[in-house]
Amino acid sequence: MRSNSQKPKKILIVGGGTAGWMAANLLAVRWPDIEISLLESSVIGIIGVGEGSTPHLKFFFDAIGVTDAEWMPRANATYKNGISFVGWSALPGFESYFHPFPAQTDDIFTLPVFFNQINTRVQGVDVNAHPDHYFLETYITRHNLGPIPAETFPFAVAYGYHFDSALLGQFLAEKAMGRGVKKIDATVDEVLLDATGAISGVRLNDSRVVTADFFIDCSGFQSLLLQGALKERFISFSDNLFNNAAVVMPSAIAEVIPPETRATALSSGWAWKIPLTNRFGNGYVYSSAYLSPEQAEVELRQHLGLMDADINARHLQMKVGRVEKHWQQNCVAVGLAQGFIEPLEATALALSFDTISRFITHFEQGLFTNQFQDLFNREINAKFEGVRDYIVCHYKANQRQDNDYWRANAANSNISERLQRILQLWHSSRDFARDMYEQQLVASYQPKSWACLLAGYGVFPPLNTAPQNTLTSSSQGHAQVADFIRRCGLNFPAHQTLLVGL
Repeated sequence: MRSNSQKPKKILIVGGGTAGWMAANLLAVRWPDIEISLLESSVIGIIGVGEGSTPHLKFFFDAIGVTDAEWMPRANATYKNGISFVGWSALPGFESYFHPFPAQTDDIFTLPVFFNQINTRVQGVDVNAHPDHYFLETYITRHNLGPIPAETFPFAVAYGYHFDSALLGQFLAEKAMGRGVKKIDATVDEVLLDATGAISGVRLNDSRVVTADFFIDCSGFQSLLLQGALKERFISFSDNLFNNAAVVMPSAIAEVIPPETRATALSSGWAWKIPLTNRFGNGYVYSSAYLSPEQAEVELRQHLGLMDADINARHLQMKVGRVEKHWQQNCVAVGLAQGFIEPLEATALALSFDTISRFITHFEQGLFTNQFQDLFNREINAKFEGVRDYIVCHYKANQRQDNDYWRANAANSNISERLQRILQLWHSSRDFARDMYEQQLVASYQPKSWACLLAGYGVFPPLNTAPQNTLTSSSQGHAQVADFIRRCGLNFPAHQTLLVGL
């Protein structure tokens, strides 16, 4: 790795797809004076596990100066207010819950009320602590409203998207090439190393050698550069997360397109339902230790009512975990090449965006040396582990217990110390949000998200006999919150109207 402050003259991105072209756009916007090339073979398909995002995808488009109207119609995209979780709990009244994205109205009024209800309910008092009653984005989703309010509504609302990942990749490729990124259509036969062990270039299938000063590995699960040539260690999360396979298939879109992802618990995993403008994307993420691919496909078809439909299913394998170091020598891995946490909360693109953005920052701050490489790796590992803990909690805290798969997840003791402490705090704290911050347990997800999950599952102690004045106060507070949310909701158009207007 260079020890002076000279900017690299050439960067080569190996692998395209959404992660590769995201990296190309961000690098081209930030460093227009560097020659950036992307190597992508037209004969290698895109994995495309999941077709949803968090609000980080909006941050990415803002960073490269692209509006919703410019890209969404190109990728058959729709808006996403959050995720409905269905069937993860069998407790009466907690069979489903919605995990909303943030809105400023949460902080102003509803979130403190929600936390007060939780803290009261954890003490055994009979108050309404289900998250579905306390958030604006839950309300607008239930009424099929889009997340962009009238200009007169002065509060910010975060949102994500649903999209066709292949079409999004094509759009991003056009944008990047319009910024001067060169595309090379070929595959890698060999990765070449110099005397220091850094990457010097790649030999292509047509015998050409492409050299560069720095390399971005976006080669998917193969991780040709980082894990392959540089022998970077992969840390599996299989002890934490059991699911390692998926089966996917499309279905017909509904007349009214919902602004949400649905995640429905099935026998040995969960099924996603993601609305695009032209179809639903569906998939079943499951554990091959409990279900064969054939059984998973049958169960997904039954779930979708497509047993007799002439629709082909696609089967995928998932490598769940992360590399030990995402930046090694003169190479940074992005996307599946650096790691993957199953798509339950649609975090893949958020992790990719965060990786590229932090790399740009640290590379510049270090005068284009590896000065901040260790700090960068610690930060990205913390992000992955924070997401992992939150995903693991969905399984560890499940309230089903109806078969071996769900019982094994609930009994799994291979969880991080942070997750253990969060779960202990949930059952003992009188101020869950405050104590999460004071005990430095906030990582990739805020207390609101943890509370939505655990309260949404109904993870509460048995009820005591509550004083009447507490119940009356709680009922009045709930009525005020409901009226506030309803009136806020008057400022939001129908989701369908927003899509037509793009």
